[in-house]
Amino acid sequence: MMNTYFVEKAKMTLAGVSIRTTNEVEMGPDGGLPQLWETYFQSNIAGQVATVNPEYIYALYTDYESDASGAYTVVIGHEVAEERHLEGNQLEENGLEESELEESELEKSELEENELEKSELEESELEENELEKNELEKNELEKNQLEESQLVENQLEENRLEESQFTYAVVPESKYMVFTTKKGPVFEVVAQAWGEIWAYFKESREARTYTGDFEIYDSRNFDPADTQVEIYIAIE
Repeated sequence: MMNTYFVEKAKMTLAGVSIRTTNEVEMGPDGGLPQLWETYFQSNIAGQVATVNPEYIYALYTDYESDASGAYTVVIGHEVAEERHLEGNQLEENGLEESELEESELEKSELEENELEKSELEESELEENELEKNELEKNELEKNQLEESQLVENQLEENRLEESQFTYAVVPESKYMVFTTKKGPVFEVVAQAWGEIWAYFKESREARTYTGDFEIYDSRNFDPADTQVEIYIAIE
């Protein structure tokens, strides 16, 4: 008999890769769990979604059809956390006013008028240049903000596409009986442990609830050839 203990755990949400399978299938040559693990390691889930304690890898058994003999879903993954306006410039134009002068001062007036027109023309050209400069700056600003907005939108869309590749599963708050496997090759010790778990609950006082059972792997010291795993079984 494996070492066991009891614990209560709060509700949590997992994100990962998944398959629908049965114990009968997994004990035959067409079992999908080895390939699911391959898919998990290639997916880089922890780098694509906001995970909680990303060093812990969960293999969750959930959505049971009935009991250990029926179909269920396996999710391999991690715990996750619960879930411009532009203004244009306004410019005004000013008109010119002419004054009537005495005939004797016509030449002087014309000179002054020409000088004034020249000055106003230069001022007008300056205003036009400033307007063109402002328009160029405005266009450049709009272009930059549009590009930035597009980049943000593309990133959000990319994140949505990446996240849509994963299965999300809610594990309700529950009491668990925790079984600790012996150390050894991971697939061997886990398969042996599940065999003992199924046999144990056929005769035990504790009753399984099938609300979600899971294995926890610590990736910081995970050695597939020599590892020890804790298996949490939800009970009443």
